[in-house]
Amino acid sequence: MEGAPSTVTGSAQDLPERQRVRLEAEGRDNDQARSTLSSFYDGSEWSTHPTGASYFYRYAAVGDATMTLRTSEMRGYIEGDIPPGDDFIVQWLTEGSAVVDLRRDEIPLTVGRPQLFPAHRPFVFGFTDYRQKLVHLGRQRVRSVAAERTGGEASGVRFDHTASPSDAAIALWHDSVALASRALARGDELSPLLWHELSRMVTVAFLELYPSHTAELPPALLAPRHARIRAVVEHIHEHAHLPLTPTELAEVAGLSVRALQDAFQRTLGMPPMAYLRQVRLDRAHAELAAADPAGASVAEVARRWGFAHLGRFSAYYSERFGVPPGETLRSARLSA
Repeated sequence: MEGAPSTVTGSAQDLPERQRVRLEAEGRDNDQARSTLSSFYDGSEWSTHPTGASYFYRYAAVGDATMTLRTSEMRGYIEGDIPPGDDFIVQWLTEGSAVVDLRRDEIPLTVGRPQLFPAHRPFVFGFTDYRQKLVHLGRQRVRSVAAERTGGEASGVRFDHTASPSDAAIALWHDSVALASRALARGDELSPLLWHELSRMVTVAFLELYPSHTAELPPALLAPRHARIRAVVEHIHEHAHLPLTPTELAEVAGLSVRALQDAFQRTLGMPPMAYLRQVRLDRAHAELAAADPAGASVAEVARRWGFAHLGRFSAYYSERFGVPPGETLRSARLSA
């Protein structure tokens, strides 16, 4: 599309106790919009086009690794994929229309009502002639605050993006974000200590919107002597959707690959990569059981959870759940 060139600026500077993040982008070229906006979210298959004669886009973000407050708007249509990342992302429209999780959960957005993006798997969105506000919360901060609230550890916290927050939780969310936004507008006058408290306040409001579900860990890992193995297990639950290697898991434990394998075998009766496969099978089972009756396939779910060979996936699945994956999907269709 012809038009005025787009502009993009970005900076990050070390401040006391935190790293500042600032992003700004705007323009009238839809190819530049696709390239720029997709880069902010590591998307690979984005597209955008005009819906009228005055296509334009703007995007801005400010904050740090614990929290960024963002705004986005476009006169046009944009669609794309967002893979899981380091943040939990809550957004709400102030104008326009949008659908999150296209071709899966298909959640139409309502102006003013916050919506959590799926955080444990990739998803596709579509937005039309919109204005939008977003809050990115770092996973480490969310885990830390969730652990404070439960009185324990919460490394494997997960959230149901399809849950419907209460009106009271939504009001608390908007009030908390508005307070943080006003404070952030003060720029250099905002102290690191105050920013820490503000980001914590917004995180608490997030946990009121979407109560967390902590991954259930094997009871054997509760013993203090198994702390290193527990760290690896929590890492697996948190990152099961990503490529993981024995070397990476050994680094999490601070052990050699061989020592980690031996420790897993003694404690859990299986090597770490077998445990990872088990977790991925559980995720695939949950997805098949809740699948969209019209569009899901066993092969698609298997690939999404890292099983390239459908025959081996079916064998592993049948051994773990007593039925082939196709039967789980058929049961989902019958109950839909």
